[in-house]
Amino acid sequence: MERMTGCPFCGPADEEVVLQGRLWYGRWDWYPVSPGHLLLIPGRHVAGPFEATDEEMAELPRLLQEAKAVIDGTFHPDDYNVGVNCGEAAGQTVMHLHVHLIPRYRGDMDKTRAGSLM
Repeated sequence: MERMTGCPFCGPADEEVVLQGRLWYGRWDWYPVSPGHLLLIPGRHVAGPFEATDEEMAELPRLLQEAKAVIDGTFHPDDYNVGVNCGEAAGQTVMHLHVHLIPRYRGDMDKTRAGSLM
């Protein structure tokens, strides 16, 4: 797996990994939008989904379902946001692909609308 020195998502500590796929892993977000906010991250250092391989992207739906089951079992949210920021202008702060799975709870935002992740 390709690793980038200094990348906070490359080479996670074992205790940070909540779930493990073949090409991706999941960990709790360090700055959660809501309780249970989880990140899905490919093991290979790649900036965004447009640089990911077909094989990497093919594993993502199954891992999203596994991550949802983990969150549902612990946090019991009402709904979810799933999001990816692609590039600095789009709000990406760590240039290693990561998918946000954000549990939502009734009343946790004043107004919800399409595209409102945070």
